[in-house]
Amino acid sequence: VAVGVGFYGNSETNDGVYQLTYSLYNANHTLAGVDSLVTGTMGGMQSGLNEHLSRLGEIFAARGDFVQTLQFMQQMSDNIIKQLLGLPDWEKAKVDLTAIADQTAYVEYYRWLTYLLILILDLVICLAACLGLAKQSRWLLTTMMVFGVLTLILSWASLGADVATAVGTSDFCVAPDKFLMNQTKDVISSDIVHYYLYCSQTLPNPFQQSLTVFQRSLTTMQIQIQGLLQFAVPLFPTAERDLLSIQHLLNNSEASLHQLTALLDCRGLNKDYLDALIGVCYDGVEGLLYLCLFSLLAACAFSVMLCAIPRAWRQIANRDRDYDDIDDGDPFNPQSRRITSHHSHQGNMHSFCSYSSSMGSQTSLHPPTQAVSNAPLSEYMNQSALFGGNPRYENVPLIGRGSPPPSLYSQPYINRYSPTMRATYLSMTEDQIRHFGEDFRA
Repeated sequence: VAVGVGFYGNSETNDGVYQLTYSLYNANHTLAGVDSLVTGTMGGMQSGLNEHLSRLGEIFAARGDFVQTLQFMQQMSDNIIKQLLGLPDWEKAKVDLTAIADQTAYVEYYRWLTYLLILILDLVICLAACLGLAKQSRWLLTTMMVFGVLTLILSWASLGADVATAVGTSDFCVAPDKFLMNQTKDVISSDIVHYYLYCSQTLPNPFQQSLTVFQRSLTTMQIQIQGLLQFAVPLFPTAERDLLSIQHLLNNSEASLHQLTALLDCRGLNKDYLDALIGVCYDGVEGLLYLCLFSLLAACAFSVMLCAIPRAWRQIANRDRDYDDIDDGDPFNPQSRRITSHHSHQGNMHSFCSYSSSMGSQTSLHPPTQAVSNAPLSEYMNQSALFGGNPRYENVPLIGRGSPPPSLYSQPYINRYSPTMRATYLSMTEDQIRHFGEDFRA
């Protein structure tokens, strides 16, 4: 159960962190696009446009009105550059997002791999412990106890780390907007951060004025270029090339303006922000809670295992000690009876084996030749009832053969054994019984 919960929690946490890093990379792509458009537009205005305007000034030197138009276009170009410089510098924010995303992805990969190895280790230890208990293997149980102690320490350590991470993440998820505004107050103005975090239609766009001035300046410059193409080219044909180049530059700048307006809109970055919050505060925190549950269940399971294995060890030790304490010469030992059955042709033991139920039928019994006593019938019946009342033994002359020691021949001792073992006992001679009784007392 703990391993199953751990696999689910590890997967959920990985999904949440992946969603966070994906949103960070996507936001970084948006900021990089904004920075690229601003840099490209400013470079075109400062270098390309100024170069063309300088050559046109030389061409239109004889016409003061055309030169005045060029000067007006230069003012519009400077105005556009000024508005672009007023936009936030996204370079530092872009670098921060890239570092955070890369570091988060790096840490998450090793976290996921570490938990995967811990889960596999827990599963292997549990299976090996079950195998050791089933086979009653001491060395396997000892090894699993050592690994169990190490895994128990890892479980408690991972529980502490998961709880601390879950608490810290939960604190962030309580008020993420305030945390981000405090972290970015030295990089971006609070109005811009507030605009992207909430993205409400009632909030004013902090870039609206700059984009509007940019658009009007471009429109004015395009109108001036159209007039010069219409009136100056017939008089100065060499100016056509520079005028067309400026017109192409202004068209590209207008396309950049539209892209910049779309990228600076709050909806794109706000969506990335919400996706990152969902990944961290829902999937991430949920996965951490499941990992905490896994660590707790694993710690309890390994604690129980460490308590159960020593008891199993004592049971195995007691069983082995009981087997070691059995005397191989004890005729009541089944192993000794099997050994004597293979040596049934030895002289002394012929009568001992002939009374066994596995050596022959009733007709093969050869009791020792002794005088049959004329004891009363009640004594004979008592002895017959004493040994189970089995008719196989009623034909054996048991009376007058001498009695074993009372402590061995009494009812409590005899009733402990099966009829076959009782018959084996009766087949012994008086000397064997006496010696066996002394050994049994010892």
